[in-house]
Amino acid sequence: MSAQSRQDCINSIAGRVPPAPMPPTPVELGRYGEDVFSAKVMREYLPATVCDKLLATVNNGEALDPAIADEVANALKQWALKRGATHFTHWFQPLTASTAEKHDSFLNPKDLQALMHFSGKNLIVGEPDASSFPSGGLRSTFEARGYTAWDPTSPAFIKRHGNGATLCIPTAFCSYTGEALDRKTPLLRSIQALTRSTRRLMGCFGLPEERVTISLGAEQEYFLIDRQFYLHRPDLIQTGRTVFGAPPAKHQQLDDHYFGSIRARVLDFMTETEQELWRLGIPARTRHNEAAPAQFELAPVYENVNLASDHNMIIMEVLKQVAERHGLVCLLHEKPFAGVNGSGKHNNWSVNYGKMNLLNPGENPEENAIFLTALCCVIEAVDLHGDLLRATVAGAGNDHRLGAGEAPPAVLSIYLGEQLTAVINQIGEGTASHAKGKSTMRIGVDTLPVLPRDATDRNRTSPFAFTGNKFEYRAVGASQSCATPNVFLNTIVAEAFDRMSDRLEGIPERDFNGSLQKILQQLIRDHRRIIFNGDGYTEDWLKEARRRGLPNAPTTPEALKALVKSENMALFEKYGVYSRRELQSRYEVFSEDYRNRIRIEAEVALNIATTMILPAVNEELESRLATWNGMRDAELGVRGVSVLKKRTTECVTALNRLHAHINQLEQALDQSCDSILTAMVELRRQVDALELTVADHRWPLAKYREMLFIY
Repeated sequence: MSAQSRQDCINSIAGRVPPAPMPPTPVELGRYGEDVFSAKVMREYLPATVCDKLLATVNNGEALDPAIADEVANALKQWALKRGATHFTHWFQPLTASTAEKHDSFLNPKDLQALMHFSGKNLIVGEPDASSFPSGGLRSTFEARGYTAWDPTSPAFIKRHGNGATLCIPTAFCSYTGEALDRKTPLLRSIQALTRSTRRLMGCFGLPEERVTISLGAEQEYFLIDRQFYLHRPDLIQTGRTVFGAPPAKHQQLDDHYFGSIRARVLDFMTETEQELWRLGIPARTRHNEAAPAQFELAPVYENVNLASDHNMIIMEVLKQVAERHGLVCLLHEKPFAGVNGSGKHNNWSVNYGKMNLLNPGENPEENAIFLTALCCVIEAVDLHGDLLRATVAGAGNDHRLGAGEAPPAVLSIYLGEQLTAVINQIGEGTASHAKGKSTMRIGVDTLPVLPRDATDRNRTSPFAFTGNKFEYRAVGASQSCATPNVFLNTIVAEAFDRMSDRLEGIPERDFNGSLQKILQQLIRDHRRIIFNGDGYTEDWLKEARRRGLPNAPTTPEALKALVKSENMALFEKYGVYSRRELQSRYEVFSEDYRNRIRIEAEVALNIATTMILPAVNEELESRLATWNGMRDAELGVRGVSVLKKRTTECVTALNRLHAHINQLEQALDQSCDSILTAMVELRRQVDALELTVADHRWPLAKYREMLFIY
């Protein structure tokens, strides 16, 4: 990008003629979910007996009857053709940062007649090439066979494009040997594990068997910039973030963007995005400006965790596609711009037993006994396995964000709020508390003080915060899949529920409440070190966390080691969520992904510094030298010449440093990731300093003041 190209971009954006505002049209509620093979559509296209069997699998987790596959496939085909689809695909989630799909046409010509074919076999199983997806050693290059298997609990949907549509069938992805190669399979396994453990624990309280639902609400943060700037930033194109860029004088210090009035262009984009999502049955509900300039958020209504995870992957794709249609680019990198807030994905998680949310304080002593038990189990799970939760959000992008004075730190802690912490402390200590006017709260006898949903404050610095009736895991990165964090969360809570059931089973009913009181008291004493309600960004908290013995893994390589600890492998093997080979493969895949991303960023930085920044600085130096020599020859005065001489000398020094840091990064490419990162930081510091001294008309890269404010 030349300096003139920068100005051309600005002029072009400034000269855009906004579309004339359209009169508001009534919301067509009937279009919600119109591109989803929903229960309503099933009843329309399937015989009643077949529909009942399929819905029993979807709603109650019953085994799928393979005898109905052909009839379901035919119904799907007829429905999809009517909706304009010409192709179908098994839509799956490999161990990459995105989804995967291979389109096959319904067309099956015979005697020059265009027949449309889609069988039960086409529906249930597919055979994509597994060798080209990351597998961490589960598949060799010469072992190409992989299988996609239909997940009937996540409804099929239609993905539209300019000239047609494709039927998408959500599927699991596994190897020829049956090992999981994707993110969905372990999630489904973890749902089963937590379902079993929840039913067992609720049985200890004498409750009849109910349906267990793990709920998820994933709030998605993202940046929008004008596409013209994006196309002139090689670093954004190649890495999703700016490897260079000096912060502008004004960015987010005035707190004027957060919840501010949404610009018309952005609001048009948001409206179209919501319409696309609503047609796909994705309940996008909340939209607003986020803290950083050009940053925004979309939040859906809570859903079943498997469906919500699928929907979040679709949300990220739709955000990108709609942005392009509006001349924008949606950036999902966790830290696309240094010096301003990065983007996360707040993972709001809860467990429901029938109509009862186990994390919602009840209205009577029995319900509150269940609530406190579930709460204490989660506290225990996070304290015992904070290293595993940290590993689920590890990644090159998130390393720039976690703990960077804006996002939850890499030390796992739980925020409960003052009122609930007082209750927990009272139980743990057996002492009086201002939260209740009694000496000791008796589990199953006393009623909790009123805890409305917003009784706890919001703590943006806590990675794992209780927010009234759920836990919000705030450390998940904006570009990451929700599936893996919830796999681990489901599994460690399943273990905690089972450990509690081991303690409670066999206790006579007359002794139940007293025994539960003692168990919770001990559990709180053992694990309340994980509870922290203060500012998680401070150095004091890091020191306090070390004193408490809480693990701190500030980088991805350190965090990923938790995946291959023997005791952690044994845990996942016990619950049938991951085998040891599958966990080892994740460690290899995620480690390689980290190394590759760091190297790509370094090579992009080198290329930009060498071919764009160096020429600009050389031109600046030549200009200063010519001016200095001209002023000296013209004898315009000692002071003017001396000042220019000083600035010219500073430019020479900066140029020499730039060369040195380029050489340092070139050498670091043959060394460790830590060496590469250190060299990149030093090179960036030099380039960003030059951005503030080189004449504006010579600077080749779009600046933050332009990308973050001109769109």
